[in-house]
Amino acid sequence: MLEILCIFEHAELNKFILKLAQKAGKQLSLTTPLVDAALPDGSRAQITYSDIISSKGSSFTIRKFKADPMTPADLVTGGTYSSELMAYIWLAVENRKSMIIAGGTASGKTSTMNAASFFIPDVAKIVSIEDTREIQLPHINWLPMRTCESTASISSGNIDMFSLLRAALRQRPEYIIVGEVRGAEAQALFQAMNTGHTTFSTLHAGNVNETVNRLTNDPINVPVAMFGALDLIVVQGLFYGEGKGFRRCLSLHEISTSDEKIIWKPLFVWDHKTDSFVKVFDESMVFDSIAYQNGWSKDELEKRLINRKNTLDQLRLNGKTTPSEVASAIQDLILTERG
Repeated sequence: MLEILCIFEHAELNKFILKLAQKAGKQLSLTTPLVDAALPDGSRAQITYSDIISSKGSSFTIRKFKADPMTPADLVTGGTYSSELMAYIWLAVENRKSMIIAGGTASGKTSTMNAASFFIPDVAKIVSIEDTREIQLPHINWLPMRTCESTASISSGNIDMFSLLRAALRQRPEYIIVGEVRGAEAQALFQAMNTGHTTFSTLHAGNVNETVNRLTNDPINVPVAMFGALDLIVVQGLFYGEGKGFRRCLSLHEISTSDEKIIWKPLFVWDHKTDSFVKVFDESMVFDSIAYQNGWSKDELEKRLINRKNTLDQLRLNGKTTPSEVASAIQDLILTERG
C-alpha cells in the first residue's frame, strides 16, 4: 500500500468531497451524508459528509481498478490457483456449469469471476449485472448492465439487480454474471439456473458452510430444492505473510441435493503448510456429467484437462498474461478440440 501524507483542513475536505460526489453525479448533503458512487474513470468511491457519520468528520475512500482485468494466467502466475485447479474450472465454465465464488472482503472474488469468464466460448451470449462496472470481457456478444439509483427524492427511478436480472432473462443469454448477491436477487439468480441459464456470482462468506448458510437464511432465503442447479462453489481468501498480502483459493466444492439436504463435496483444498492445492477426489458428479454430455471416456476427459493445464502452464512460462493473449490461447484450444 502506498502511503501519502496529505492533510486536509475540515472546510477544505468538505469542499473536495462535494466536488467528488458531483463528478459522480451524486448529491451529498446533511440529509444524505453517505454516498456510494462510480467516478468517471470507473473507480468506486465511498464518501461520508460532515460529522453526522463519523465524529472525525468527512471522509472518502476511492477504490481503483486495473485498466486490464486479471486473467486466468495472472491467477496461476501469482499462485492464487494452480494450473491443475484452474484447468478444472476452465472445463466447468466451458461446459456451462454454474458457480458461486465466495470469500471475505478484498479476497479477489470479482477478479477470479472475471478471469474464469475468459473460459466462456466466444460465440456465447453473456449478460453481466453489477452495481459498479468491474467485469471486463473480450467477448463480442457481451452485454454489461449496471444498477441505477434515482437522484430524485423518490425511488421510482431506481433500477436494482432484481429488475436487471428479470430483464436479462428476457434476452435469452447462455451465461449470466452477477457482481454480488445480497438479497432478493439471489432467488432470481437461482431461478435462472433452474431454467437452463449458466450463472456466476460472488458472495461474502468465509467458507462453503457459511456460503450455504447465507444463501438459505434471511435475507436471501433460497429454497433447498433450487440448489440442484448450482454446480460449484469456489472459496477464496486474503492472507498476510512477510509483510505483504496474498490471495489463495481455499477450496473447490461440488454441490448436490438429497432428501431436502444440501451436500457439498470437496474437490480441491489448499494446504497452507506447503502452499499447494491438493486434489481430494476420485469421482465427481460435475465432471462425470461433462464427460457424459460430450460422449467422452474417462481417458478423454483426463486428456482434455491435461490440455488445459498445459495451455495455462505455457502462458505462465512464456509470460503471456495479457487479456488478448490469454483469450486467444483459450479459444484456439477450444476450436482445435472441436476439429
